[in-house]
Amino acid sequence: MFLSVSSSPTSVPPTDRAVHRVLGIETSCDETAASVVDGGSTIVSSVVSSQIDLHARYGGVVPELAGRAHLELLTPVLDDALKRAGTTASGAGIDAVAVTYGPGLIGSLLVGVAEAKALSLAWGVPLVGVNHLEAHLFASLLEQPDLGWPLVVLLVSGGHTLLIEVTEPGRYRLLGRTIDDAAGEAFDKVARFLGLGYPGGPAIDEVAEEGDPQAFPFPRSLPGDRYDFSFSGLKTSVVNMVRKRPDASTADVAASFRQAVVEVLVTRARKAAAEVGATALCLAGGVAANSLLRRRVEEVCEADGIGAFLPSRSLCTDNAAMVAAAGWWRLQHGGASPLTLGADPNLGLVAAG
Repeated sequence: MFLSVSSSPTSVPPTDRAVHRVLGIETSCDETAASVVDGGSTIVSSVVSSQIDLHARYGGVVPELAGRAHLELLTPVLDDALKRAGTTASGAGIDAVAVTYGPGLIGSLLVGVAEAKALSLAWGVPLVGVNHLEAHLFASLLEQPDLGWPLVVLLVSGGHTLLIEVTEPGRYRLLGRTIDDAAGEAFDKVARFLGLGYPGGPAIDEVAEEGDPQAFPFPRSLPGDRYDFSFSGLKTSVVNMVRKRPDASTADVAASFRQAVVEVLVTRARKAAAEVGATALCLAGGVAANSLLRRRVEEVCEADGIGAFLPSRSLCTDNAAMVAAAGWWRLQHGGASPLTLGADPNLGLVAAG
C-alpha cells in the first residue's frame, strides 16, 4: 500500500504567491532549530541548539524540561537563523513558514507551532505544517537532489525505526517498522546500563571502536522474511549477560551490541532495496550518524551495484533545514495549512485516499 503524508489536518487551496525562501522551525523533541532554505534545496542558514547537557543528568529527554527549554531558546535561535540569512525580524525576504507539527513531544511541538503561526500572521506569508518523518526523507534531497527513484530509506532515530520505499517525493510505501523499542532508544538504554552516559548512540559508537564485535553472540531480532524490527529482546540480553559476567569488557559489550543492531538494520534494508529494485539506499535520522552503520551501508551498496547516500551528520539529527525543504515541496503540491493547525504527537504515515 502506498502512503502519503498529510501536511495539515485541513487542506486549503495552494497560495498564489511565489515561494522561494522558506523559514523552517523544528521543536519536536530536544533540538531547537531554525533554518532558511531557498527553492527547497539550498540551505541559506541553519541553526540548531541542542539540549543534551540539560537532559544528560537524567539519562534521557524529560518532556517538561524540553518544552520549557524551547520557550527560552526558540527566539534567539530564530533571530540567529534570520540574521545569517540576511533577513531581519520583520521577515523581509521570507515567503513562507514551515513547522514540524508532529510526531513528537506535545509540549515541545506546541511551542514551535505557536511561533510559526504568529510569524505567518505577522509577516503575511503562508503557514505549512510538516510531518517530522517526511522531513527526514527530504534531508537526503538537500545534499543530493538527483538521487533517482525508487529509493529505500532506512529512517532510524531515538523514536523511530522505519524502512520506507520512496517512489518519488510525497509518495511512500511503509515496508517495516519497529514493534517495540526504536534502535536509538535501545542505544540509550544500553548506554545508560553500561554507565556510558547520554546520548547513548555516540557514546556506544565511540567505545565500540575499541572492542571485539564477536565477543558476545547477542541475538538478532525477528529472523525471517519480515521487514519489521525489534530491539527490546536484544537490550534485555545485554543486561542479563552483563549481570552474569560483571567483569566483561565494556568495549566488547558495546561492540557486540552495536554489531547486532547494525546487522539487523542493514540486512533488512539490503533485502528491501533488492526487492523493490531501488537505485539507492539512503539513511536518515539520528542513528544514521553511527559509524559502523554508515560503513556497512556503503559496503553492501557497492557490492550490490546501487547508490548509497549517507547524509552529513548535521542533517541526520533533528534540524530545521529538512523541515523547510519538506515545507517548500508541500506548498507546491498541497498548499498552505490553516491557522487552526494543531500539534499531533502521534502523527504518522497515513494511507492515501
